[in-house]
Amino acid sequence: MIQRVAILGAGAVGGYFIAGLHEKLGDNLWVIAEGSRKERLEREGITINQRKIALNVKMPEEAHGVDLLLVAVKYGSLEGSLDAIERAVDKDTIVMSVMNGVDSEEVIGGRIGMDHMVFSMIKIASERKASMVTFDPSVTEGVYFGEADGRKSARIDALAELFDGTGVKYHISEEIIRVIWLKYALNISMNLPQAIINCGLGAYNDSEYVMDICRKLRQEVVNVAAAKGIDIADESVAGRSATVWPKARFSTLQDLDAGRHTEIDMFSGTLVRMGRELGIPTPYNELTYDIIKALEEKNDGKFTY
Repeated sequence: MIQRVAILGAGAVGGYFIAGLHEKLGDNLWVIAEGSRKERLEREGITINQRKIALNVKMPEEAHGVDLLLVAVKYGSLEGSLDAIERAVDKDTIVMSVMNGVDSEEVIGGRIGMDHMVFSMIKIASERKASMVTFDPSVTEGVYFGEADGRKSARIDALAELFDGTGVKYHISEEIIRVIWLKYALNISMNLPQAIINCGLGAYNDSEYVMDICRKLRQEVVNVAAAKGIDIADESVAGRSATVWPKARFSTLQDLDAGRHTEIDMFSGTLVRMGRELGIPTPYNELTYDIIKALEEKNDGKFTY
């Protein structure tokens, strides 16, 4: 049974789990933070869908032995978070990385052991501004999780029992690796073109050129996945976006709008690296990587002319 849960990363995704679990777990729901961030979270809490929630904030060593650790940090912070993760887990801790991308489980498992990892991903329409998080429950599918080999284990049952009766929607998957790669392909193909062009999601319906960029980026993900033995070719996004709000902006564009660095290293950066290792060309993702890195430099004030 999972009785104590800690969340590392109280942003848009972490906020979803805080909102869903805080009533069920009470003081047994912890947020891990250190230094000035810990002080700020203790002082300000978090506001989720206009509801302020006080947080029980602990240092990593204070959370040591937690039953479940949810890792929801930004990709650029993952390497720097490994020490905190290692200090929080013991031999029985389950760890779920609800980050985007396809390699965070291996990065975390490389430090603490893959036997801790339950593979997962999340589909959520959310946004974070300062200490305020908003998400749309009507279009949020929630968390998908499963064992890498597809078996139904005791810890999968324990996770289902934890989420039952809470605001966290969940799906148990017998092919979670493929599901993660499908989400990865969706993020690369739908997140990145709109970030480059600075447009709402409706552009995928209205512009054949935006949609063509989308398809070409996705095909490169399909090719790399196939070289790894993962078939995602039949899940094409070429059917146009069904989003009812054409002005919707995904996370990469949200980051650029806010002047933050994006997760482009996790998206195109990782795909280009894997493509080179496997001998798979990824020219569209290479160009996309360079463009978004240049937009980050522009936001940083590296050039203003």
